[in-house]
Amino acid sequence: MTVITEIVRKAGIAFRLVLGTLPDAVSVRLRPKSRRFSRADVPPPVQAPDGDVRLYSAPANFAAQGYQWARAAERLPGVVAVNMQYRASGDFGFPADYSVSDVVFANSGDWARRQRDAVADGFTHVMFEAERSIFGLAFQGFAEREARWLLGRGVKVGLASLGTDLRSPVRHAQVDRWSPFRDILDQDWVRTLEARAQRNRKLFERLGVPSFVATPELLLDWPDASWLPIVVDPTDWQSSREALTGERPIVLHAPTNPAVKGTALIEPTVQRLSDEKLIDYERIIKVPAAEMPGRYAAADVVLDQFALGIYATTSIEAMAAGRLVVAHLHDQVREHIREVTGLDAPVVEATPDTIGDVLRDVAERPDHYRKLANAGPGYVGAVHSGALSARVLAPFLGRAE
Repeated sequence: MTVITEIVRKAGIAFRLVLGTLPDAVSVRLRPKSRRFSRADVPPPVQAPDGDVRLYSAPANFAAQGYQWARAAERLPGVVAVNMQYRASGDFGFPADYSVSDVVFANSGDWARRQRDAVADGFTHVMFEAERSIFGLAFQGFAEREARWLLGRGVKVGLASLGTDLRSPVRHAQVDRWSPFRDILDQDWVRTLEARAQRNRKLFERLGVPSFVATPELLLDWPDASWLPIVVDPTDWQSSREALTGERPIVLHAPTNPAVKGTALIEPTVQRLSDEKLIDYERIIKVPAAEMPGRYAAADVVLDQFALGIYATTSIEAMAAGRLVVAHLHDQVREHIREVTGLDAPVVEATPDTIGDVLRDVAERPDHYRKLANAGPGYVGAVHSGALSARVLAPFLGRAE
């Protein structure tokens, strides 16, 4: 049965690839209803803006990072940038310069070929986000083929990793007792992630192009990369209300992936403190991006993650809002940030073992922790507002500030 299933799977892939070589007017009729689209669904190809250096960043835009890195690049003289994202119907609504539906991206050969030619003709630099295909069926979804085709036409190529695309779960499980990849029943999930990470490390090695990682922890998986800090617009998150001024702390947790964030490791303790009326606890999931500034403004403390040893977009947005961020950070992450920026990340360290004591201390000493929360906006302005990321991108783009 396994052999038959594999034969059927490969036959299905081959059929879809053949469809991708046909004009859309023909291929759409041969596709199942779930993969059909109309001519009106297909946007025109991307247009490159005028500039000496023209960057195209695609296709993931996780937490709006493709968009924000494009804006950071435009801080450099003579640089213009466009980010692209393929969107599912229920995505978070992050801003993007150019977007296409995931159905069109995956099933329109016409769009893929026109987009491929427009990018090659119009842009000088292309950043592949999360090592994903950016041209869909034009190269049958193989990012390496796309990158080599662009390089052959004189376009400079970079790779930007954002997390699970490069992180080795085996390596991570060895260095952190709270790792989400340790002692779990779903070993197929771990094997899938490890295989993906190994494939992408080999891709980094074969291409040998400039490479970037969104968090310092990923440097353990690819030391030749440069840390490209996550970027937010601080003005989007400013709050006029100072943290920790109410009767008791309002504690917010917004896990995009509870299993990876370590939610189950901390929530029983956090909920118990809430039941004791020591804190007010709220957990939110899948809130549209436009609503998040208001959610942070109403909170005092934001719990980020307690399993990966990093901080990411949630922490940065909360710091920009002047909220106290509590998370588990590896020493390697803190030390790399200090080495590069000269600053200490204003993130209160807590693990699943210590989260209860930490939150009790916050409730008992709000004045002490308010000072740390108030340091957040300045830290974000120095590290995550785009200026530092622009300096990191400058060598790749042939520019210096």
